[in-house]
Amino acid sequence: MDAEDTASWEAAVLDGGPAHGLRLRVAGRPAIVQVTYPCAVEQSAENVKVQALFIYRRDTRRRAGGVQPVRYGFDAASP
Repeated sequence: MDAEDTASWEAAVLDGGPAHGLRLRVAGRPAIVQVTYPCAVEQSAENVKVQALFIYRRDTRRRAGGVQPVRYGFDAASP
C-alpha cells in the first residue's frame, strides 16, 4: 500500500444491529459493509465453519468531506 492508497481511507462507524458502535476504516466509501460472526457448531459437524452475515448500508444523508465518520446503518432486511 503506498501513500496515495492510505490517503483515501477514512473513519466509519456502524449504527444498530449486532456491531453497533464498531469503528473501522473504509476506502472509497463502499455502499455496503458486511460483518460476519462465527457461529458455534455441534461436534458432529467436522471441518465445518458457519458464520452469520450482517449487512450495513452507507448513510447517504451525510455530506461527503465532513469531519464526522462515514456512517453505516444496520439493514435488518438483508439476507
